[in-house]
Amino acid sequence: MDRFVVVGAGTMGAGIGYVAARAGYDVTIVEIDSGRGSAALERVGSWADSAVERGRLDAETALAIRDRLSTVTELTAVDTGADVIVEAVPERPELKHTVLAAAEEREPKLLASNTSSISIATLAEPLARPDRFLGLHFFNPVYAMALLEVVTGPQTAPEVVADALALARRLDKEPIVVADAPGFATSRLGVTLGLEAIRMLESGVASAADIDTAMVLGYRHPIGPLELTDLVGLDVRLDIARTLQSAYGDRFEPPSLLVRLVEEGRLGKKTGHGIYRWVDGKRVAE
Repeated sequence: MDRFVVVGAGTMGAGIGYVAARAGYDVTIVEIDSGRGSAALERVGSWADSAVERGRLDAETALAIRDRLSTVTELTAVDTGADVIVEAVPERPELKHTVLAAAEEREPKLLASNTSSISIATLAEPLARPDRFLGLHFFNPVYAMALLEVVTGPQTAPEVVADALALARRLDKEPIVVADAPGFATSRLGVTLGLEAIRMLESGVASAADIDTAMVLGYRHPIGPLELTDLVGLDVRLDIARTLQSAYGDRFEPPSLLVRLVEEGRLGKKTGHGIYRWVDGKRVAE
């Protein structure tokens, strides 16, 4: 496997492209907005530079990562027969259906979605070869998080799962294999904690900082659920919560505070304000 395509140049798409290029793939990022595509390349370059500064990459490897990455604005510009195509667009089934159907026409050896909550069976509905399709759920930041959740659909072929596990190892990820269900293992558990933390904040149980400190010091979580929500993106959390609510009922109903913050454009670290304020990528006191 040497040609890797990522559809979507958001935080996750750029992160997936980075780890694929670091693993030696020639990577194409497909992004309809050419400005976002260029920004993704700059972001990947900055990650590589930071890794050199921290002694985790040498300068030659960082340069090679940049050289292996390119962007296009249409999937039709991608040559057929790519080794891997990963869809990493927002968590909206209709959008993902459109992207995945177009990606399948490029005849990849492995087709995957980076969905964090939508059933693989649902996403496979427009595909002619659902046996060649599965979920590859990466975690943010992709370059730092070791886990890769491999989600098998009801028609995913065993050899495709084997290919996905081999891919995970090449990307230096630790895979787990999860059967298809909305939210899979990680989002279902993580969103449960995150939504409850937002409800606690909304009802005045404690401050955001104290709620997070409770989980960091009391349960040894590396980061609190509210700060994690800011890092993931409040809009992403809201989309996932609504997907899980439709599947499992009102226990996943989004808190009104979450809905309001998203409506106000307070999406977390990426906008500079979510549950916390962020300046130059760092959380600051209110």
